[in-house]
Amino acid sequence: MNYILNILRRRRGDAKSYRQRFLYEPVTEGDTIATALTELNNREVLADTDGTPAEPVEWECSCLQKKCGACAMVINGRPQLACAARLIDFSRQEIMIEPLRKFPVVCDLVVDRSILFENLKTLHLWLSREAELPDRYRELAYQASECIQCGCCLEVCPNFCVNGRFFGMSSVPVTTRLLTEMPVNEAKEIAKLYARHTFAGCGKSLACKDICPKGIDTEKLLVNANAMAVWKRRKGK
Repeated sequence: MNYILNILRRRRGDAKSYRQRFLYEPVTEGDTIATALTELNNREVLADTDGTPAEPVEWECSCLQKKCGACAMVINGRPQLACAARLIDFSRQEIMIEPLRKFPVVCDLVVDRSILFENLKTLHLWLSREAELPDRYRELAYQASECIQCGCCLEVCPNFCVNGRFFGMSSVPVTTRLLTEMPVNEAKEIAKLYARHTFAGCGKSLACKDICPKGIDTEKLLVNANAMAVWKRRKGK
């Protein structure tokens, strides 16, 4: 079956968006949205379904193996990784492709997600010296390490907005890893910042729970981070 990729586009320096439709014929059952976008841009002459010549579609990718998060975009209304979105899994022939909507659009499917890393810096999420991980936290820390900072969780979060005080679920995995590895007395500042920028703003909608492309149990991480950064400290433990 052939597919129509209906892409929401915006050229660099242009504030106006427009849609453009492209025909794509899969080569294998494993073809993904990333495969299709790559093939479109490799055509000698790229034209839409109306025969109008088109500029190559700008999008980001790196590993194409669900490890970098660069190809995150909204596909049929759901944020996901283009490299993991198999065409065969879509029931409709026409597939709607858009950039993530919670971040400033640079062009086409490219967005500016630098706020994710600025937030991590605000939370002071780094080790100042070598740390040890207690055995009881190893499974939790391993799951937290799976986060690729793709931003899909923030796309569905009703409370997150760029430059807002609430940093969202993307900050929780890194915070969890630090809190499990640092001595309690050294993690006070991180816990304080977490309480201000994550705990205080989370409405517990858990919209992020089923959207993570890595299958991270965000509810489990959130519960544990809250316990370590807020509840145990309020009880003086």
